[in-house]
Amino acid sequence: MGRFILALDQGTTSSRAIVFDRAGTIKAIAQQEFPQIFPQSGWVEHDPEAIWSSQAQVVVDALAQANLSAGDIAALGITNQRETTIVWDRDTGEAIANGIVWQDRRTAQFIDGLKAQDLGETFRSKTGLVLDAYFSGSKLAWLLDNVPGAREKAEAGKLAFGTVDCWLVYKLTGGKVHATDMSNACRTLMFNIRTLDWDDDILQILNIPRSLLPEIKSCSEIYGETDADLFGSAIPIAGIAGDQQAATFGQSCFETGQGKNTYGTGCFMVMNTGKSPMESKNQLLTTVAWKRDGITDYALEGSIFVAGSLVQWLRDGLGIIKTASDVEALAESVPDTGDVYLVPALTGLGAPHWDQYARGAIVGISRGTTAGHIARAALEGIAFQVADVVKAMESDSGIPLTELRVDGGATANNLLLQIQADILGVPVVRPKITETTALGAAFFAGLAVGYWSSPDEITELWQEERRFEPTMDAEERNRRLARWQKAVGRSQSWVDA
Repeated sequence: MGRFILALDQGTTSSRAIVFDRAGTIKAIAQQEFPQIFPQSGWVEHDPEAIWSSQAQVVVDALAQANLSAGDIAALGITNQRETTIVWDRDTGEAIANGIVWQDRRTAQFIDGLKAQDLGETFRSKTGLVLDAYFSGSKLAWLLDNVPGAREKAEAGKLAFGTVDCWLVYKLTGGKVHATDMSNACRTLMFNIRTLDWDDDILQILNIPRSLLPEIKSCSEIYGETDADLFGSAIPIAGIAGDQQAATFGQSCFETGQGKNTYGTGCFMVMNTGKSPMESKNQLLTTVAWKRDGITDYALEGSIFVAGSLVQWLRDGLGIIKTASDVEALAESVPDTGDVYLVPALTGLGAPHWDQYARGAIVGISRGTTAGHIARAALEGIAFQVADVVKAMESDSGIPLTELRVDGGATANNLLLQIQADILGVPVVRPKITETTALGAAFFAGLAVGYWSSPDEITELWQEERRFEPTMDAEERNRRLARWQKAVGRSQSWVDA
């Protein structure tokens, strides 16, 4: 067996490859950004070939950096941006259009039409999801109806649909495998979380031929092997999980009630709820956490659309910082926000509001407002969104949060994590290895090939790096939360349907 595990972490703004050893330590990491495409307001696309070429290149780069060959890799795991929708031609292997990214809102009116037919409860009970343009189903329907000839080809069985993991597996195996895992399938709006299969009733509602859809597998099993010509020799593809489920696994949240929050392009709070789906009364998502060894674990998830991408906007849109890491120093240049609140609804509001017509708002601006106040309000806006989700999760589960395990790129920002602890009133814990999304994919792959023996062995690898204790008193916390809710109200239903 190879001495290392390779994780492919295909994210919204970049593709990465990370080599892990048996202790879960990073031996090499390579990253490459790829273009974001914004054809119209509210539309977000990716070129599937750019995703593939960047992901293939960073594998080569990471192996070279660690002075390894493909033969040194015991298995490969994949984790990915979820819901992003790609359709390709089975004969040519080429995508028929750009992929529609999870942030894209072009299908909002299509979703409104489903809601007008009182189908919300049908979708929620079958899929565990709320009706929203966020998920893959409406994106796939749009591609079939708007790309010339697509529907005819789909009905003839000549097209294939996949989320990004599925696209990568197809490309890695030289077109031999068209498969996805359960954690990605359950985010498409077409998967029944109880039967654990595609739902024919929903496919009929969305007018999607079943022949388009990939085979559904568990998160930890051998899918196939990479084409030997790609990296010099074949590598078993042995683990797949959507980014948030992978991060939950990477944070060793194996027991009911354990949860984590990932600060990436968006924010995603996930709590393990055990072996049966838990219905949410607060518009959280009921989702598959993972399936391995024939056993399915479920979770509640609160999805926040804009977090790290808000800092990108401060950099690229407003130009008040030169690099993303500059936001911490700018925010620390002022002691507070000067009563400025920034609601990061740049692509609508996710959980628990689910307002696809909300838009970003900055309220409380005065002549004394500076770039520092805006930067600090941005960090607080991220943390307030998480607090809204935590409150909903505690209400649904009846389990009070005692600490929050965190991961993702923005957790390098100490000020953000201190603000988060203050607003939640509980400790925020950052692990030594914050690349938990890639680590989770590595764990799934390693378990499938016997590189690691069990989840118990994995649990022993998790280590705390720093704990942020709350310092804000309850009265001030409640005052700020009330002001935040007032600001959220200003941002809601801004765009006309």
